Amino acid sequence: MVHRNKALIAAFALAGAASLALAGCSSSGGGGATTAPTATSTGSADPAAACKPGTPSTGPFTLATILPQTGSLAYLNPPAEAGYGLAVEDIDAAGGVLGQPIKVGPITDSGASSDLSVSTASAAQIASSDAQVVLGAESSSVSLNFVDTIVSKCKVQISPANTATELSGYSSYYFRTAPPDTVQGSALGNLVIGDGVQKVAFIVFNDAYGTGLRDVVEDTVTKAGGEVVYGAKGKGQEFAPGQKTFSSEVSAALAAKPDAIVILAFDETKQIVPELKAQGWDLSKTYLVDGNTADYSKDFEAGTLTGAQGTIPGAQPDPEFKQRLVDFYKKSANADLKDFSYAPESYDAIVLAALAAEKGKGTDGPTIQANLAAVSGTSNGEKCSDYASCLALIKSGKDITYTGKAGIGPFNSQNDPSSAYIGIYKFDTNNTPVFQKSIQGSVN
Repeated sequence: MVHRNKALIAAFALAGAASLALAGCSSSGGGGATTAPTATSTGSADPAAACKPGTPSTGPFTLATILPQTGSLAYLNPPAEAGYGLAVEDIDAAGGVLGQPIKVGPITDSGASSDLSVSTASAAQIASSDAQVVLGAESSSVSLNFVDTIVSKCKVQISPANTATELSGYSSYYFRTAPPDTVQGSALGNLVIGDGVQKVAFIVFNDAYGTGLRDVVEDTVTKAGGEVVYGAKGKGQEFAPGQKTFSSEVSAALAAKPDAIVILAFDETKQIVPELKAQGWDLSKTYLVDGNTADYSKDFEAGTLTGAQGTIPGAQPDPEFKQRLVDFYKKSANADLKDFSYAPESYDAIVLAALAAEKGKGTDGPTIQANLAAVSGTSNGEKCSDYASCLALIKSGKDITYTGKAGIGPFNSQNDPSSAYIGIYKFDTNNTPVFQKSIQGSVN
């Protein structure tokens, strides 16, 4: 198995990225931004409140990553790598940021929510580096573990996959290119109700992502006249992340006689599904979400999940972009890319940050933070879909709206996308999710 760090570094070298650092000195933290607010929409103090404007830095745009190389979400690492790696390649091909190639590093492991020591160590490494933009994490619980460490150093954190509502407006220096669970949860709840389901059971882990998404789906289902018969909010029926056996949870859920079961979990799904099958559940009446809508062709007997459905935030990549991702990953990791979850969001996160640096004429965190919303379209600027064309508009003095690959709307006041697509998938006889359609939703 190719070690991802070395593979990506080799790829960036091929692409012309000049200086790749795996560690570095603390940034001087120049400015260009307005002073960060002292409180967030969550009601707590902004951990980046001490970040002050100053003279913008014109050194290399430096990117760090904290993505799941290990743990239950490791299958999401390849598409994220392909997304941000291809973005770096495209940006450098268009002249870089402020005329300089992007500097990449540290490239770190976020691990899983079941072992937060991994992300704690990685975040400490990034905090002491000269990176000013940090991509990650994929898991909301993992991001909540280290976000303060990152943003308190005036570094901009952008997650391509966090969806927990708890992160909306968490910090002025925290952004995400994936929509919060208010969008995915509403889409999933409406999908369930639209399929004629009246009684729903949740098998959900006790994690900010799982319970937050459950709450939104539950609200959508009950408002439409449905009923939650197991795993509802406040019932204390969640399981611990990383749990290995699920006989009692499945037995209790089936005893409630649901019409459908929604599984809100990560890698635990590989134990939950066989238990459901063993206890006689019709798995075509099962719904999954972005944390577990994955390729199970090597995990389950053929036909196990046929007809089950899942949701994944994000637009379906167009064929040309998909092929570019595949080609890049083959070159960088010498492996085939089969999952594209959050690849567009990873790509857009880096392009947006680079455009923000160009607009503010500074590569420091405060300058990038101050200009991210504007280049995403809050200034109603001219639309552009790639770094090169957007850069040309910025250099001509125009405001821009980067439309990107994920199809998200401009950042709102909570640094969430103001609109986003949710993909609906159905599992085939090989236990592989097949894209059916996209639904666009707005972020409240």
